[in-house]
Amino acid sequence: MNTHTPITLVTGGSRGLGRNTAIQVARGGGDVILTYRSNRAETDAAVAEIEKLGRRAVALSLDVGDSATFDAFADAVRDALARHWQRDRFDHLVNNAGVGEHAAFGDTTEAQFDTLMNVHFKGVFFLTQKLLPLIADGGRIVNISSGLARFSLPGYSAYAAMKGAVEVLTRYLAKELGPRGIAVNTVAPGAIETDFGGGTVRDNAQVNAFVASQTALGRVGLPDDIGGVIASLLAPANRWINAQRIEASGGMFL
Repeated sequence: MNTHTPITLVTGGSRGLGRNTAIQVARGGGDVILTYRSNRAETDAAVAEIEKLGRRAVALSLDVGDSATFDAFADAVRDALARHWQRDRFDHLVNNAGVGEHAAFGDTTEAQFDTLMNVHFKGVFFLTQKLLPLIADGGRIVNISSGLARFSLPGYSAYAAMKGAVEVLTRYLAKELGPRGIAVNTVAPGAIETDFGGGTVRDNAQVNAFVASQTALGRVGLPDDIGGVIASLLAPANRWINAQRIEASGGMFL
């Protein structure tokens, strides 16, 4: 196998935006390590789709909200690299895995806050830290934020605050990893039709119509609108983009 084939690790790569990103990476000629939390059937289908594109895909189990498992996960990644690629490094990390919680500020519980913190910020921080020795010099990291870190909608104070923290972290990672030639950026999607957060944007006609009415391009986003943006940031042509927040929202709330 061509040792120069880029390998991208996508957390939460079995469904939604993560799956789309993994497939877009494969379409661009890259191989993929994707993680899943529980649904093996969805995961196997994603792997099969990538393999149909002529690329290699390996699925590993990971709970991004449980940092105690990250050492074992790093070992699993190291083993997968050696077994499937005869390599000891991968090239790109996409911190995509996430969960949704909707609650007014006054009603948000500590349990909800802790869940969001563990997955969206603590998980991103310490998983990236654990995987740093396995990321090749000259590689890329893309963290996923949200349009909600720019505009405000009731019910998302905790979720958006975690995403804001990730955006600040992105700039610090870019600064500290610059000597290794690793570029780090944030992609902030707007409202997208997926099953995220119970699928409200996709399945609730009233919510869907409201989002479309507030978006310059006149519709709600689709997974294909996001996966390609993420994959493009991993391409050689975009090597000079660094420490940026790139919103992919079709122009929401301008």
